[in-house]
Amino acid sequence: MTIPHKKLLLLPGDGIGPEVMAQARRVIDFLSQSGVATFEITTDLVGGASIEAFGAPITDAVIAKARAADAVLFGAVGGPQWDREPFDNRPEIAILELRKQLGLFANLRPAPVFEALIEASPLKADLVRGLDLMIVREATGGIYFGEPRGIETLPDGSKRGINTEIYTTAEIIRVGRVAFDLARQRDKRLTSVEKANVMESGLLWRETITALAAEYPDVALNHMYADNCAMQLARNPRQFDVIVTSNLFGDLLSDLASMLTGSLGMLGSATLGATLPNGKRHALYEPIHGSAPDIAGKDKANPLAQILSLAMLLRTSLHLPDAATQVETAVAAALNAGYRTADIAEVGAKSVSTTAMGDAVIAALVVGATK
Repeated sequence: MTIPHKKLLLLPGDGIGPEVMAQARRVIDFLSQSGVATFEITTDLVGGASIEAFGAPITDAVIAKARAADAVLFGAVGGPQWDREPFDNRPEIAILELRKQLGLFANLRPAPVFEALIEASPLKADLVRGLDLMIVREATGGIYFGEPRGIETLPDGSKRGINTEIYTTAEIIRVGRVAFDLARQRDKRLTSVEKANVMESGLLWRETITALAAEYPDVALNHMYADNCAMQLARNPRQFDVIVTSNLFGDLLSDLASMLTGSLGMLGSATLGATLPNGKRHALYEPIHGSAPDIAGKDKANPLAQILSLAMLLRTSLHLPDAATQVETAVAAALNAGYRTADIAEVGAKSVSTTAMGDAVIAALVVGATK
């Protein structure tokens, strides 16, 4: 059997990014040694680290490397030392530029609840047990990218901030297809979220998704206003399987959903582009947590979101579902064995370090490989 060869670009970034990426790299090395695949790995700078080295949050050379890779694994960017940078040179621009240059328009935010962490959720256990939610967020359109935008000075000297919500039919269809295809692979239920009652862009969204549903007769489609969806996520989250929504609402709802699981430190994400004529699909994978500069360099960060982002990468971009399941099972085993970093530790319980959590996942991978 031919062992697949895969090209990965690792972009650790700032703060805790390098620490959690180091643990994901250990998992990659284990999979390589196990014969799952051979990995050609390149590591480079983004965010504040890139600003310090090159004066910009991301360089053309890094974008070219991302374009050439089979997938990109991203850490986290940002920190107070770069707060005074101009808006268009902030560390976070690195992510937006990668999305723009690679055409990454569909952000996948899973929110699974691990059995061992049910008590970490702020909701009652019977509300979140078995929850396995997926939010599909449109990532390159909407109010974050619409024109006109900016801050202008009015004749009376006061100022006005402007952001414009814009969606085209084509933008809605392409992210809608991603969501319908995912729903078809899962529980065949899709909820489309907007504000069609007060926003014309929301009305177009609803009309377009409704028309697209005709191509997916096996998927049950439901529509919901964004404010009601937020309430329902707190009231009865298991009513949802896949949610598809706009950039702004997806940003808000995915963070809300993440807290149902107990910690931002447990959740990975993927942002996908279109399938190209050569069959390739650009993709970036990253934990949804930030750079956490307050604990950077202290070996306290939770690496599981980064490792679970790697699992998504293995399944979605590298087409190695068995390896992805192997990693996810190892994470669950580490949690079941009682390992907890500070963000998911019960009150009064002793937490383990970033490295120790990585050790636990590797140990579980070793055990799994011998079965």
